[in-house]
Amino acid sequence: MSFPWAKHYEPKQPLMRWLDEKLPLPRLVYGAIGAGYPVPRNLNYFWNFGVLAGLALVVQIITGVTLAMHYASYSGGAFASVEAIMRDVNAGWFLRYAHANGASMFLLVVYIHIGRGLYYGSYKAPREMVWLLGVTIFLLMMATAFMGYVLPWGQMSFWGAQVITGFFSAIPLVGESIRIWLLGGFAPDNAALNRFFSLHYLLPFVIAGVIILHIWALHIPGSNNPTGVDVKGEQDTVPFHPYYTAKDGVGVGVFLLIFAALIFFSPNLLGHPDNYIEANPLSTPAHIVPEWYFLPFYAILKSFTADFILPAKLWGVLAMFGSILLLFFLPWLDTSPVRSANYRPKLRIALVVLLVDVLILGYVGGAEPIARNVIMGQIAAAYYFAHFLIILPWISRSEKPVALPHSITAAVLAKHGGTSPGHSALTTDDALTHNTALAN
Repeated sequence: MSFPWAKHYEPKQPLMRWLDEKLPLPRLVYGAIGAGYPVPRNLNYFWNFGVLAGLALVVQIITGVTLAMHYASYSGGAFASVEAIMRDVNAGWFLRYAHANGASMFLLVVYIHIGRGLYYGSYKAPREMVWLLGVTIFLLMMATAFMGYVLPWGQMSFWGAQVITGFFSAIPLVGESIRIWLLGGFAPDNAALNRFFSLHYLLPFVIAGVIILHIWALHIPGSNNPTGVDVKGEQDTVPFHPYYTAKDGVGVGVFLLIFAALIFFSPNLLGHPDNYIEANPLSTPAHIVPEWYFLPFYAILKSFTADFILPAKLWGVLAMFGSILLLFFLPWLDTSPVRSANYRPKLRIALVVLLVDVLILGYVGGAEPIARNVIMGQIAAAYYFAHFLIILPWISRSEKPVALPHSITAAVLAKHGGTSPGHSALTTDDALTHNTALAN
């Protein structure tokens, strides 16, 4: 999608003209996040979470680089170095808590960002590449978070690494070799810490690179919006600055207040007390659990308890990875021409049920593996896959959506009493024709 009505950058000061001629960075910024980038006029606060994710990444990189200056990546000194950071480094406690809780805030923001994409159909044409790059970022984040969880070398760090890498051994023929390659040995030790620390330090910069591609891909078709209707002209847009920079500023303020409250008043709320005990290979914790943001996937991993053709352990590994990889195929599983669930009543109900299902998986992932919880996890895991592979394709073919507004402006005016939605409605057939033409 092109924006012929977008304002072009014309520097007036001599210094800015010279810089724009030699290195057009001001022009790039102006076109990416300034008045030269028009965006739909009806974006709500759910569109703040992309900026918040970028802010969280910056916090993680700054605090992580600083912590790396004081961390010792070997099994005999890792735990002691973390304790030294907390006690002896100036503001070390703040850096460590900001980094640990920043990971939780980052994942929370990204989960809401993904949820917004699912609800408003941001994965549909012509934004498939934006979605695919976003899922790639999510996978990189999960890998980075897992390796970071191992670095403090507490009991949960050690046994989490032991359990999670142990699942790779379920892969036939090459599984044990992959596990040894990941750990650099037969159990988590110096080699594993060195490898995880190196990759944990490197991957945030890889994530930053993919985010640049993500934003680049977004600027080609432009932002989606709550109606899912494409921009028709200048009347449907406003400049990103100052309208959405101001709106994002409100979101950033709320984010920082919550983040500060977490750091200063309850820094260990989302952690596990066993991780303040140094790793001991001879003492297994009573209940090994990962961080909260891995719990739904951990529940899927644990939901296979019986061998069927393949070992249960292998089924669990395949299901866990499959639950994430499934998101890559979402643009082609949902074939409805209507993007926003605001106009798809059946999809709205299905997404609410999916949210409840994911929360149940999160509970089961952190709960004791008693029979009741295991059965609950198996049902929830089955529904998770059924939603994407059965329910969503069925809804997209059978659902009769509500009539769409003719344009973004019509929807905004109707919301504020400017006109009636019925006077400017777009039928489902019109939407199919329009979106198909746009995708081609």
